Amino acid sequence: MLLHIVARGRIGRGPEAELVERYLKRVAWPTKVTELPDTGGKMPDQGPATRIVMLDETGENLPSRVIAERLGRWRDDGVREARFLIGAADGFDDDQRAGADLLISFGRATWPHLMARAMLAEQLWRATSILANHPYHREG
Repeated sequence: MLLHIVARGRIGRGPEAELVERYLKRVAWPTKVTELPDTGGKMPDQGPATRIVMLDETGENLPSRVIAERLGRWRDDGVREARFLIGAADGFDDDQRAGADLLISFGRATWPHLMARAMLAEQLWRATSILANHPYHREG
């Protein structure tokens, strides 16, 4: 299953980009990052076997193991792509949220979008490590 991050804004070449790259390189599953401008831009086409996950302040604050279980269930059910959306500064509206399969939050604090992208990449690595029975809690 493809783990696809679609994010508003460009990350450039900074420490956050290095973190995203470092974690996504560790993920054994296929990954992809698509950057869109802050406004406009065309969302990549999605197939019928795609699940939409939005990072949103109204989302659930899920433990890593629960994220892993959800990804594992989707993979086992034949889902071809889990698409993780990171919105622009104003986030998502109610209509957009209604179209999501899952809304997740990284806590009550507000995070810069570049940090949220790095945190998401780390959680994807952690989730796939959990599913592979690796000692994910220990950084090597």
